[in-house]
Amino acid sequence: MSKIDELIKRFSPDGVECKTIQDVCKNIVSGGTPSTSKADYYNGNIPWLRTQEVDWIDIYDTGIKITESGLKNSSAKLIPENCVIVAMYGATAAKVAVNKIPLSTNQACCNLEIDEKVATYRYVYYWLCNSYNHLRSLGEGSQSNINGQKIKSYKIPVPPLEIQNEIVSILDKFTLLEAELEARQKQYEHYRDAMLRFEAKNVEWKTLGEMGEFTRGKRFVKTDILSEGFPCIHYGEMYTHYKIWAKEAKSFLDPTLATKLRVAKPGDVVIVAAGETIEDIGQGLAWLGDSDVVIHDACFAYSHNMHPNYVSHFLQTDLFHSQIKRHISSGKISAINASGLSKAKIPVPPIEEQKRIASILDKFHLLINDISIGIPAEIDGRRKQYEYYRNKLLTFRNRSNG
Repeated sequence: MSKIDELIKRFSPDGVECKTIQDVCKNIVSGGTPSTSKADYYNGNIPWLRTQEVDWIDIYDTGIKITESGLKNSSAKLIPENCVIVAMYGATAAKVAVNKIPLSTNQACCNLEIDEKVATYRYVYYWLCNSYNHLRSLGEGSQSNINGQKIKSYKIPVPPLEIQNEIVSILDKFTLLEAELEARQKQYEHYRDAMLRFEAKNVEWKTLGEMGEFTRGKRFVKTDILSEGFPCIHYGEMYTHYKIWAKEAKSFLDPTLATKLRVAKPGDVVIVAAGETIEDIGQGLAWLGDSDVVIHDACFAYSHNMHPNYVSHFLQTDLFHSQIKRHISSGKISAINASGLSKAKIPVPPIEEQKRIASILDKFHLLINDISIGIPAEIDGRRKQYEYYRNKLLTFRNRSNG
């Protein structure tokens, strides 16, 4: 911080002037959506950004591309690289991103082309990241939609460029470190998938149906859940609470109700069979408790003779999910039945090899996913450190008007 303090004393001893976002921009535009009824407007080569892709990131590609015809016949506009993009509507309202390629956007994006003689785009980006909660509070309606005029008139302290550049240099280092830590998580996923492909080994592959049986749970609702009683697993907890394996349940039911429902036995793997998206389907949990556990009707209990943790780790892989996708029915709710799950193939090495692999992957999983240790703890610590310094670096004494 001492270098920043020295620069402030040198270049801005009387405080820092506040300007509006409009004052620091060469151009501010929103975008548009080509008519979805015109097939020739889509699947072109012009990147077209939607607000759900605006999530505090640098953007190098978009999920949808439009054609020259789509661009010309809509309000969409090409914006140059290094604009600061603010989401105005929807779940990501007030979040920001920077486009690292020229692209177009929908009408819910406010695109700021920064005047680099006044402010650097990275400085404006970091300032708006730091101002997220306040900017979002200016929104209206249930989704906190933000009027473009409010963004234009939003105040930003504008220190001299020398100070801005030093702040950006410090914050970029934090951002790079976090990206490196997250890349290590991706490496683990690649390593796990590679271990479970057995590409260099002669391992027998069998279907899950050949190796075990599926039993669907019965319905109970959240209001049935108690703080003590017969252990149960609600399917929603499979995403929010459980990971690869569990010895204890988070929730409980009245024992009388539990007798009318279905259970997973110790060693079974609980598998999610219904959810809001295709990606939700197939999440697995090895149940290692001392007693049976009731399962929700959106789950199956998979009984088998393999190592439960080995099976659960396999259910996390792209290889498994690519197999079950074709058997998932999509609609308001995505779902898969026992027949679809039964068709997925799993490599079946000897049980001792299953135990060895599961032990290795258990350790990796803790290292990569346990928030109290390893990489997640490091990411969390770095993120808190980054947010602290970002707030500290972007707090200035306002210049007096008098």
